[in-house]
Amino acid sequence: QVDLVESGGGVVQTGGSLRLSCAASGLSNLSVGWFRQAPGKEREFVACITRNSVATNYADSVKGRFTISRDNAKNTVNLQMNELKADDTAVYYCAAVFSLYSRNWNQASAYAYWGQGTQVTVSS
Repeated sequence: QVDLVESGGGVVQTGGSLRLSCAASGLSNLSVGWFRQAPGKEREFVACITRNSVATNYADSVKGRFTISRDNAKNTVNLQMNELKADDTAVYYCAAVFSLYSRNWNQASAYAYWGQGTQVTVSS
């Protein structure tokens, strides 16, 4: 069992920045993804990073604004979010899996472990 804990959510104005973190014991051994879910919408992929940081992938909607990174020494994965928009308002979830494949890295079903989520609200 892997217990993922997200932190860093909050309220920010349009154009502002937030940094989300996901932490867990042994996280350095897993590939990690971030997903988000807005009220009334389905959960959607945001970004992912392989366990060795060889590959990162982003949803088109956040490309150029969000950056995913990891610190394996600290067992954390971060999501730096810049130029935030109202459409970025959602609960953000950290997810992890031991083996992530290119055919399904953006699918929630590919991830075995999930955190409880952290709220991000972007106000105008």
